[in-house]
Amino acid sequence: MSYLSLSNTSLLAIAICFMVICLAVICLRVVSQLKAKQALKEELAQHDNFALGISFASEISVVVATVAFLFDEISISTAQSNPIKVIVLIVLLFAFIKIGHLIHRKWILHRFNEEAAILKQNVCAALVDSGMLIANCIITLGLYHWSHTQGFSSLLIVFVCFLLLQGIFALDSKLREYRFARANQGASLQNNFNLENTSIGIRYAGKSIGLALAIYAGLASATFHSGKMVENLFTLALHCGTMWLLLYLLTTIIKFISLPNIDTALEIDHQDNIGVACIEFAVFSAIGYLLISMFSI
Repeated sequence: MSYLSLSNTSLLAIAICFMVICLAVICLRVVSQLKAKQALKEELAQHDNFALGISFASEISVVVATVAFLFDEISISTAQSNPIKVIVLIVLLFAFIKIGHLIHRKWILHRFNEEAAILKQNVCAALVDSGMLIANCIITLGLYHWSHTQGFSSLLIVFVCFLLLQGIFALDSKLREYRFARANQGASLQNNFNLENTSIGIRYAGKSIGLALAIYAGLASATFHSGKMVENLFTLALHCGTMWLLLYLLTTIIKFISLPNIDTALEIDHQDNIGVACIEFAVFSAIGYLLISMFSI
């Protein structure tokens, strides 16, 4: 009786996937060193830059998750017969993730310089930035799973839909900023990121990842209409918008049950209560995953 079900093809797929991941991580390390303007080893080991470590860890996670997801979606026979297609898909996926990350940095949080704050060891900035990076990875993989892009016309539809989803993220961020200002006498959430309140960063990252998971659920439940731009935009707006509303409705109920008589805004915004922030992170992430389980069947 054989207990090892791995075939030679599976081992080859694992080897190729791992080599691609190693190459991507090497490139990522070089880019991180250029940003820090010194060796990554010095910044992490000698200067103990915890924030940069969090940022680099999230980037490695995104690289591994993206390559693993792609190799799970594409058969080894397809990869062997058309390796150019695999390379193009990897480049496109990373390009979409990076574009989304730049939209977050330069537009959604345009008043906050995350890169500079991370180099100054601001952990809150690293958590905010890492949360949005992981969120963009999730929605990019969701878009590929939804469309399985074939040809230029499908790629154009996916890109426009990607911008629509970024608009949802921007609107959600503006609502968070409005609620923060209303609860804190008009204070700016983006300015408060500079105060290194770790719990605010944890909460922001949790809501970003939870929203991305909810959007993935919307993508998983939506139908892709090949060659039809308007139908796809309307479908995604309806499905992802519904998941967005469900996310906040369900998390509000769970937080009311799990944190009775606790003013979470006061605990996180003023007292830097990391425990309460972690509960919010867990609730948003868990509900986002629950939506995927419920609506991607």
